[in-house]
Amino acid sequence: MGNLKKSKDNAVIFGVIGGIGEYFNIDPVLLRVILVVITFLGVGTTIPVYLVMALLMPDGNSSRKNTEYNPFSNSSSGHTNKQKSKSQRKEAEKVKEDDWSDF
Repeated sequence: MGNLKKSKDNAVIFGVIGGIGEYFNIDPVLLRVILVVITFLGVGTTIPVYLVMALLMPDGNSSRKNTEYNPFSNSSSGHTNKQKSKSQRKEAEKVKEDDWSDF
C-alpha cells in the first residue's frame, strides 16, 4: 500500500473514491455504489466528507500516457504545419419551396 492519493485513472468527479479504491485494492464502482446508498439512506455527512477529502487529498500520478491531440501544443508529433490545399466548396442545390417530399 502506498500513500492515499486521488486517482487520475478512476476519477469520476474528483478522483477521491477511485483513490480510496486503489489504496485498499477495492473496485471503485463498489465503493461508489456504497456511497450513493449511504447518502440516500439519510446519512447526510457523506457529501461534506467527500468534499473535504477532495480538498485535502493530494493529486495522484496518472499511469496512462496522454495521447490526446492538443492543437495548442508546440510539439510536432505527427502533425505538420504545411498548408492543406483548399478544396472548392459545393454549392447548395436550389429547391422549390413547395417541395416537402423529404419530410
